[in-house]
Amino acid sequence: MTVRLNPYIAFTDGNAREAMEFYESVFGGTLTMNTFGDFGAPDPALADKIMHAMLETGDGLALMASDPPPEMPVQPGSSISISLSGDDAERLHGYWAKLSDGGTVMVPLEKQMWGDEFGTCRDRFGVEWMVNISSPQT
Repeated sequence: MTVRLNPYIAFTDGNAREAMEFYESVFGGTLTMNTFGDFGAPDPALADKIMHAMLETGDGLALMASDPPPEMPVQPGSSISISLSGDDAERLHGYWAKLSDGGTVMVPLEKQMWGDEFGTCRDRFGVEWMVNISSPQT
């Protein structure tokens, strides 16, 4: 059995569906979503909200999310970032372009003092992403 660690995002604005569909357009893969209504939630206001969503790609990326119900309040903040790193520069540049589109770039994706390309952005859903593209080893 394998063990996987992956980010789980709680969307406080009830936009988990929109956000996860956006991330599917960025990373590809298979997106599954279940609403509270799928499991018989008695509150009609929750019926279309996402109880659990999971995006999985063929190369092992996984991202989960939900619209937390009122009894599970979440404080929005920037205490978590999602990091994408590797040496596939073309692919990582593509992710960066899509994630930063409509968001805020805090650190432009460019060569850094340690030799890699690195950037930080907050996407249009308020999620912070760090992208690090390893420099070729010589």
